[in-house]
Amino acid sequence: MFIRVKSTKNSPRKSVQIVESKRINGKVRQKIVLHVGVAQDEKELEELKLLAKAKKEELEKQGTLPLYEELDKKEEESLKKQENDENKIKRKEFEVNLLDLVEEKRVIKGIHDIYGKLYDEMGFNKVLENPVRNKASARILKEIVLARIANPDSKRGSVDSLANDFGVNLDLTSVYRMMDKLTDKAILKLNKLVYDKTKTILDDKIDVIYFDATTLYFECFEEDEFRKKGFSKDNKFNQPQVVLALLVTKQGLPIGYKEFSGDTFDGHTLLPSLEEVKKYFKIDNVVYVADSGMFNNVNLSTLKEKKISYIVGARIKSMKKELKKEILNNNGFIEINDDIKVKTIQYSPTEKLIITYSKKRAKKDKYDRDKAIEKLYKRLKESKSVKSQLSNNGYKKYLQLVSDNNSNNNSCDLSIQLNEDKIKEDEQWDGLKGIITNKLDLSTQEIINQYTNLWQVEESFRITKHDLKIRPIYHYKPQRVKAHLAISFMAYSLVRHLEYRVRLQYKKLSPEKIRKLLLSSQGSIYYNKKTDKKYYMPSYLSTDTKKIYKLMEVKPITTATII
Repeated sequence: MFIRVKSTKNSPRKSVQIVESKRINGKVRQKIVLHVGVAQDEKELEELKLLAKAKKEELEKQGTLPLYEELDKKEEESLKKQENDENKIKRKEFEVNLLDLVEEKRVIKGIHDIYGKLYDEMGFNKVLENPVRNKASARILKEIVLARIANPDSKRGSVDSLANDFGVNLDLTSVYRMMDKLTDKAILKLNKLVYDKTKTILDDKIDVIYFDATTLYFECFEEDEFRKKGFSKDNKFNQPQVVLALLVTKQGLPIGYKEFSGDTFDGHTLLPSLEEVKKYFKIDNVVYVADSGMFNNVNLSTLKEKKISYIVGARIKSMKKELKKEILNNNGFIEINDDIKVKTIQYSPTEKLIITYSKKRAKKDKYDRDKAIEKLYKRLKESKSVKSQLSNNGYKKYLQLVSDNNSNNNSCDLSIQLNEDKIKEDEQWDGLKGIITNKLDLSTQEIINQYTNLWQVEESFRITKHDLKIRPIYHYKPQRVKAHLAISFMAYSLVRHLEYRVRLQYKKLSPEKIRKLLLSSQGSIYYNKKTDKKYYMPSYLSTDTKKIYKLMEVKPITTATII
């Protein structure tokens, strides 16, 4: 087998195929084993070639038979005749009176057909220790992961959904027993499986890793050694939480995750996560990209000491006076385009600070500040009480205390008002952003592009929080909490990998759109009152759904079958 790239006449489009040469009737002919996808540009072509290489290696390992063949005409006619003869025999079994049929249930097939296959491809069926002895638990784990993709809910809700919508019956107690088997060792194995699959698809070309952390709250108010109150990104400050750190590639594919107690500061999650990655995955020569929450002296010193390359958002407003003066100086900026201009400042002998100014960002910064000031005016008009204003956390920086001396009784009253100097000081920083890096060999544009791509990890958190509803967490035992995070990470990994394949091999579809398409792949189970036979009748499949089935090499049921 080999990878073939076919050009389209008078078009930049190029098709990527896995092809095999075969001798048919004494002649060497080529057959298409797999049509991988069509690239619109060179970047897509490279990504498709990497995916094709991974698929080719997978087919060679499995000894999988080709899906498409350029057959001899006589051979093709013979196969058609054989198929027609078989169909005539089968048709008699489906000669029924419609009045004798009763619909028993309608079940969803798409989620299990597509994500079920990908689940096995990722090796998730081997996550639990002693998979042979834990077959029942392994099956339950797979069902719970697929249920989280289809209809994220509590474990009880997932059990009900599987029974009502998928025809899968699970015992809730067995689900909790399965979660207890998701030990730290199993979770480490899960991270390795995900990393290996991502690395294989990208042909070991992981040169940039994006890092970020978020908080996940519990539907309770009691703390323990793992569930702690801390700074909540969900504004649930009175509820305990855990901190989740996530690592992804520039394509948005997952590499791994690590959980921390809820009182862990974001900046303290970076080094332990990178240590674990280097220890277990042996990743070298990679640039780590993180936002300004990871910018602190300890992190940067350790990264430099361990000779780890990094691109980190800088807290430019907190820098030394001389450096801030240089940042605010308009001299030295170079225009990149109509919106952005940049300049580079030597931050240290081994680091450079890149300052970007964006007109669009400046406009947004001004709009946000004006809205804040407008609300403050309104609040101050209603009440100038110091106590009522100090609770207004989001706008404190624009307020100042003023003493009102009363000469009659020699007393001093405090009032609160807007700090105009602070507002003017803030205006200077509109549109400015800083990036620090020790990758001195990269161009300014490359560094900006890589840092800008941090949206991939932000998008990943949006998927886990919104689409997969990883929070709130209802468990209270630390190991069950870890198991819940592992199940959610498995679901997230499947969602991201399928989204990546669909984009490359077909077109860009959001995870939510893919989920809805697969949920629409359904079928009805009919019972024949006279013969006691049961029939499965599939629903209509849209073009997009058919394409997903095809690229995942799953043959959908399109005609009635006897159960």
